[in-house]
Amino acid sequence: MDLLGSILNSMDKPPSVSDKQKELMKKQREEQQKRQKIEAERLKRFREKVEEKMNKFIQDDSMKQYKFPSMDQVHRSIIHDVAEVANVWAYSFGEEGIDRYIMIFKREYGPSEDQLNALRRGEEWNEEIAKRLTEERERQAKEEEEAAKSRKRKQDFVPNSNYKDKYKHLIGEEAALEAARKTEANSSYGCVPSENKKDQRSIEQTLADIRAKKKKLEAANAAAESKDNEQK
Repeated sequence: MDLLGSILNSMDKPPSVSDKQKELMKKQREEQQKRQKIEAERLKRFREKVEEKMNKFIQDDSMKQYKFPSMDQVHRSIIHDVAEVANVWAYSFGEEGIDRYIMIFKREYGPSEDQLNALRRGEEWNEEIAKRLTEERERQAKEEEEAAKSRKRKQDFVPNSNYKDKYKHLIGEEAALEAARKTEANSSYGCVPSENKKDQRSIEQTLADIRAKKKKLEAANAAAESKDNEQK
């Protein structure tokens, strides 16, 4: 214990604060409080001016929007707060620390997405630009509608002549109808692979088969007619 006590006694004690230093610290605190009070009063007056300007904006029927000058974030936050209370749209545009500003809009004249995007890009916006964009959209919509109608017409295309009449002059009407009946009957079997639906015969083979069927049909008709004559 004696050793510890001797060590502690040998250590330097913290310097005591003199009355002069205390007075200086007290003065600094008072100055800081005074600056804070002045700043609070200044922001209060700024808010009052914003509220007054906002009321005039709302009551003026000729005004649809209003642009505030560029300002820092603290002052912009006050404008946003007043706009929310007044039920007015408020948007910030421009680059922070350089030209960031606020525009307010009446609810019934709220900005379109085109207008907001243009303002965010730092571009000019007016009624002429809005009209041009509207006309461009209407033109694109009309073109898309015409293209859709054209696609539908192609899908709904109906040939001018019946496919059963295509070979009528070659094989006769009865043979054509018979071929059509077989084609329609085959469709009742349900879905089959597209490869199975293809006719592997050449055109010459197909026409030869059709002529053979026609002769066979004519022979059968002639035999039946001959038999009827014999019975008479």
